[in-house]
Amino acid sequence: MNISTVFRKKYVLTAAAAGIFYVGASFKDDFFEIAKQIEIFTEVYKTVNMNYVDQTNPGEMMDKAIKTMLADLDPYTNYFNEQDVLKFKINNTGEYTGIGAMMTRKNGHVIVKEPYKGYPADKAGLKAGDEIIQIGDVNLADYKDDASQLLKGGKNAKFDIKYKRQGKINSTQLVLDEVDIKAVPYYGKIDDKTGYIVLSQFNRKASSETREALEQLKREGAQRIVLDLRGNPGGLLGEAVNICNLFVPKGEVIVTTKSKVEKHNNTYKTNNEPVDLEIPLVVIVDGKSASASEIVSGALQDLDRAVIIGSRSFGKGLVQRPIDLTYGTQVKVTISRYYTPSGRCIQALDYAHKDADGKAIRTDASKYNAFKTRKGRTVYDGGGIQPDIELEETKLSAITQALQKNDAIFDYVTSYYYKNPNLGDKIPTITDTDYADFRQFLKTQKITYETETEIALKKTLEAAKKEKLDESITSEYQQLLNSLQKSEDGQLMLYQKEIRKLILDEIIQRYQYKEGLYQYYTKNNSEIKKATALLDNTSEYNKILKK
Repeated sequence: MNISTVFRKKYVLTAAAAGIFYVGASFKDDFFEIAKQIEIFTEVYKTVNMNYVDQTNPGEMMDKAIKTMLADLDPYTNYFNEQDVLKFKINNTGEYTGIGAMMTRKNGHVIVKEPYKGYPADKAGLKAGDEIIQIGDVNLADYKDDASQLLKGGKNAKFDIKYKRQGKINSTQLVLDEVDIKAVPYYGKIDDKTGYIVLSQFNRKASSETREALEQLKREGAQRIVLDLRGNPGGLLGEAVNICNLFVPKGEVIVTTKSKVEKHNNTYKTNNEPVDLEIPLVVIVDGKSASASEIVSGALQDLDRAVIIGSRSFGKGLVQRPIDLTYGTQVKVTISRYYTPSGRCIQALDYAHKDADGKAIRTDASKYNAFKTRKGRTVYDGGGIQPDIELEETKLSAITQALQKNDAIFDYVTSYYYKNPNLGDKIPTITDTDYADFRQFLKTQKITYETETEIALKKTLEAAKKEKLDESITSEYQQLLNSLQKSEDGQLMLYQKEIRKLILDEIIQRYQYKEGLYQYYTKNNSEIKKATALLDNTSEYNKILKK
């Protein structure tokens, strides 16, 4: 019996049923269109693999085809092959067997970005800035795949490593161990009354670790809390709900999701008794606080439970779900948009509409819609969570963002670290001489820190070359480029305060790990100082929340 016959027998010709019939017919048309396109794709895939002049790699071709197809939808709908699945599960659970370090590949080089204190990479003596050049018998210069795949194994598995440090080749041995990625890497007291909790990601331990930190701080006498979500890219939606539940009553709506698929339309409420409904709470966010971070900050703002300070958050209002496929693969699909208790969707980029360069269009700020918190405060959708108190120091200039993107500060601090081996727990001052040394380092190492403007200018010249117009504009182009680069050098001086701050942060982390940096923050970070000052000013805190 074909699909058409099933639909004709199932639905009688009433007006209502006829409407349902057309939905069914639309699905049928989609079904046959999908089947048709799959058949075409299969034929192309087989034909090319069988007839192409050179040897092809069917697995790589399919992997790239699927990932390219999904990339056109949004950055969050992703296909994971067998190797990718392990990494994805690490991000969700926080547990894995590995080396305990953040690694990156830059210009074909595998660089240690951050060894975690007490874990295998740290025990083996690896430092931030080290370049891994050989794992076992594999020379990484000839290895184009993910180098982390060469370090897979059970607990106590051993790997001989060669690495380059300051131009010298060194050897060590890595012994794999269980690595527990903390969702709360640090918590402590800012002063006698104020507790500080850093929440860096939303893995399966996020709410339990946050609860543990909150309860311990209360036992130590904390009467108010600063929750730091800066740089937190998000994670599990359920954990965001549970973290809100620490501060709001059972049965409170935290987030709703809406989708074209009925089963993905859900309302998420708190299910547990809270830890503390009254403790004053300030949440710090910045432009890198995204997804679940925005659910927490947005819900606590809408419910008038916390004051949000910092800078506007990233603006990711989309929900993904991992779906297991055959052969150990997986696809993570954007299934819905989420909405805060007031009804806001804070998604900033519209992936359904793209500009001439294929980039998603950002929501126009003039078109943000106004919503009301529980006590009548006005909040807006469309562009992330706007803090109740905006702090300029959480925003970075274009030149500083470019320096971060190109690892200019990271590379300079690597050099600084080996020139100052005995700094230990001392907190240095970034002097004028140090900053001049940093600027000179950029020049001698030929480190580029192109702003978006400079990148756009160079793309313009590339287009002119294709159209054979470059000869007539070369002189003007070079003058403009020189002026732009001179301006960028001037910006190094104009924004040196924020750049010096990031240099100091990186230096502290090199000598004292992340724990040392967070300890430093509790006494010296400007945003934390302002959060504490607000909590000290009870009348101002209550005024903001309309208490």
